Amino acid sequence: MENKKYLADALPVTWPNMGPEIFSVWCGCGIEFQETTTWTIPCIKDWEKDFAKAKFSPEHELFLKTREFTEKLIARGKGKFIVGLTDLNPGADHIAALRDTENLALDLIENTAYVKKKLAESYQEFFKAYDIFYELIKEAEMPISGWTPLISQNRFNVVQCDFSALISNDMFEEIFLPGLIAECEYFSRTIYHLDGPDALRHLDSILSISALDAVQFVPGAGNEGFARWVEVYQKIQQAGKSLQMNSISLDELSLVFESLEPAGVWFNNIGGGMKNFDSEITSEDIAEEVIARIANWQ
Repeated sequence: MENKKYLADALPVTWPNMGPEIFSVWCGCGIEFQETTTWTIPCIKDWEKDFAKAKFSPEHELFLKTREFTEKLIARGKGKFIVGLTDLNPGADHIAALRDTENLALDLIENTAYVKKKLAESYQEFFKAYDIFYELIKEAEMPISGWTPLISQNRFNVVQCDFSALISNDMFEEIFLPGLIAECEYFSRTIYHLDGPDALRHLDSILSISALDAVQFVPGAGNEGFARWVEVYQKIQQAGKSLQMNSISLDELSLVFESLEPAGVWFNNIGGGMKNFDSEITSEDIAEEVIARIANWQ
């Protein structure tokens, strides 16, 4: 981090990362570590026999290790950088990890009562786990952040339901929307991670969550390009939500300025591509030019 320059409102944020389903591991899933990611192993093979086994344990070795990881980052970072919370995902994506995605898809027809019961239970476990790390960071007098480098002085989280791409909107609203609403109401600030075109069928439902502050739409590989999704971004703004704009190319900035209102728009990784390879911003001079263009957007 000492070798980076943080211009405009870019913030030096880092966070402990053991994969996007680490909360599910603390609740009983197995885990396989690979070079750049992790995979979880479902722990509910039979709802009746295994329901009680899938339970959050603050004594789990990887929970303790994540806490240690966080504490060491805080000690190293005081006065230098911000330490975010690890990536914590409750709700449908958590149940999909516990059960396996294909099994959960069938469960929504055959075992709906079990799914709803585990969802309700797991949200309470999630809030408990979240608050342990929240208190650690607040005690260090740091703002609250995470895997997307936004900050808040109070509880903040990225809300998501990637599993929703596989189901109808009626099923989404019946089974998963209530938990998402409760999650948004629990936090002071929230941004919804809307992943891929198949999740757009739920956009109206998501925008109906009054406690939701912003939306981060990620079109996914092969679907890049602001022009293809102008109406999606406009709809989000018209609903009164802020926007996180990911990996907009320099050529696309003019169309963004023409199509959207500047209030509530936050650019992340301009000109960098999805993985920040072959960035268009190759010098501080180019970066300053881009910042000036955005500053003059009216």
